[in-house]
Amino acid sequence: MFTRELLLLVELLISKGVGLLAILKVFVHLFPSFLVLTLPISGIIASITAFGRLSYDNELVAMRAAGLSLLRLSRSVFIFSLLVFGLTLVLSQWGQPWANVNLNRIAMNLLRDQLILALDKGIFNELIPGTVIYVFDSEPLQKAKGIFISDQRNPREPRVIVAREYVILPDPKMNQLVLRLQEGVIHSKPERPDDYREVAFSTYDLKLTIDPNLYGGRNERPSLDSIMEQLQQSNWQDTTALRRLTEHYKDLAFPTASLVFCILGIPVGIVSKRSGRIGGFAVGVIVIIIYYVLNVLCDFLVTKLVFPPIAGAWLPNGIFLAITVVAFYRMNRH
Repeated sequence: MFTRELLLLVELLISKGVGLLAILKVFVHLFPSFLVLTLPISGIIASITAFGRLSYDNELVAMRAAGLSLLRLSRSVFIFSLLVFGLTLVLSQWGQPWANVNLNRIAMNLLRDQLILALDKGIFNELIPGTVIYVFDSEPLQKAKGIFISDQRNPREPRVIVAREYVILPDPKMNQLVLRLQEGVIHSKPERPDDYREVAFSTYDLKLTIDPNLYGGRNERPSLDSIMEQLQQSNWQDTTALRRLTEHYKDLAFPTASLVFCILGIPVGIVSKRSGRIGGFAVGVIVIIIYYVLNVLCDFLVTKLVFPPIAGAWLPNGIFLAITVVAFYRMNRH
């Protein structure tokens, strides 16, 4: 799950010259999003492995012969599952929003530091797609002087900007960096071949938009009120809003799934006792794959207006809860 983000971080570290400490900050802020998905997986694999080993070594038979019921033996798993549930709930409700906000700020600081570092080298730099920036070498304590910018973000009207001085101003609220240029000229050439413009300025702010997704960021999800308002305006036909409402309900459904999976691992581990630790891991992964396939299917049915969003979010949990109750009851009787 971390492979895609890891490749981006390695690229930032090696080819973009971003410091290792900044990469570690991004790495830490990405953890809440991944733990929400991986904690349920780890919970079921842990319980499958533990009870599979107890059953394989006949220790479970000995404990049952001593008068201990399966419910009594499962108390530690219940406590463990509650801890996993609480941690996953905290991460989904508060950890992810906190990480997203801070990732935007880190992305801003990364690009600002990267831009300042690159602008001191006296070479052509393409830090933002569609722009090439070159500055002349200057002394560390002197004011930055002399900058050349080729701005081709709008292919219909490319521009070349030359200025005597510049200042870098971050704008975190708008996800932008502002290059405040002083005493310069803008050369632009629209689509017409015989048209050419030259504009002189004393002060000009060139806005450079930052995409936090390039640094592992996530776009903030709209609030529940805005989602409901959008659905009411579309008479509950807007598939995008339906999907977002389903994701809102999954903020509680995923932590509950970790609670169910930990308990499901008890009967599954006893049944698959001869598969060993590797087999227990494989069985756990298969269960998780089935769960996520059900989630994808329910999301599809929600967008097709077959299921309401709350049913699409909670139906996989209901199915696995029923399987868990039946399997635990039968294994306890056995």
